[in-house]
Amino acid sequence: MRVGCPKEIKNNEYRVGLTPGSVREYVAHGHEVLVETGAGAGIGADDNTYRAAGAHIARTAEEVFARSDMIVKVKEPQPHEWLQLHEGQILYTYLHLAPDPEQTKGLLASGVTAVAYETVTDERGGLPLLAPMSEVAGRLSIQAGATALQKANGGRGVLLGGVPGVLPGKVAVIGGGVVGLHAARMAVGLGADVSIIDRSIPRLRQLDDLFGGRVHTRYSTVEALEEECFSADLVIGAVLIPGAAAPKLVSREMLTGMKKGSVLVDVAIDQGGCFETSHATTHADPTYEVDGIIHYCVANMPGAVPVTSAHALNNATLHYGLALADRGLKALADEPHLRNGLNVHRGRITNRAVAESLGYEMTEAKAALAA
Repeated sequence: MRVGCPKEIKNNEYRVGLTPGSVREYVAHGHEVLVETGAGAGIGADDNTYRAAGAHIARTAEEVFARSDMIVKVKEPQPHEWLQLHEGQILYTYLHLAPDPEQTKGLLASGVTAVAYETVTDERGGLPLLAPMSEVAGRLSIQAGATALQKANGGRGVLLGGVPGVLPGKVAVIGGGVVGLHAARMAVGLGADVSIIDRSIPRLRQLDDLFGGRVHTRYSTVEALEEECFSADLVIGAVLIPGAAAPKLVSREMLTGMKKGSVLVDVAIDQGGCFETSHATTHADPTYEVDGIIHYCVANMPGAVPVTSAHALNNATLHYGLALADRGLKALADEPHLRNGLNVHRGRITNRAVAESLGYEMTEAKAALAA
């Protein structure tokens, strides 16, 4: 199979779908790899490094899309990219379709087979291809929030760790999954006063044991959300419903009870965001203010640290990518966890959460593949 890797074109996105190490693995499996010139510049890998790994270098993205049987990316295809996709081609990348009806229409019209990293599962019910970027985003959320809290950046002027004789800043983490765990870990490491809010009692028990009493755990109710948000200097939105749009847990009305200059970091923005006042921003212009509250809603947070995140992502995606390259659609038919990543196939929506979020009829993935 010919596997193509175009350069990422989303604003300030420096990751790459295939690292040179991954290219070597595909080549070792007998596949031809076509990489757009400059695709790896953000991670310090030039064209010669990719050539040494066995890749062929394409001058343009158009060449990569036209000649490849499978496209491996990081972020969802942009409008002029999805216009270049075609039936019989496999797209393997993050998609986040639920809050993005235009991309969904584009993929349906193309006839492509689109496999989304964020809905591939494992035997434990986890999301193994989302997890590494959730780890990165969770840790980055505290760095970003701490920076936004600085007075020169519009924040309250609070140091999260405090100093002797001055109380530390308070951090509220909404959601105790992978993002929430890693956000809390970073915040605790800085010396902040940290609360985690979640609807799963077993998960709250796990977190309580893991942190040994260094964080406060609270069951998620409207009252708990209000109390934690009103007292927080920094609120991290770390809510995930796999494949579906994120629930809006913090309303605009709640902002009026928050401290002026406090910060909201919405890590769920890829799925539409979990704050009512959220809208996607970029690394070039990451924050905005609503009712005196600073919002950080960058939709590709891990793109800020591409060396770390690209390698972490490739470590996770390589196994499934090789299965797709080696066996094509048969890999989707044979492997239920990989098949859970199938969101669109030849003009049909094959993921229930996406279909329900956007009002489409859903076709079971197995049935769509057999058609």
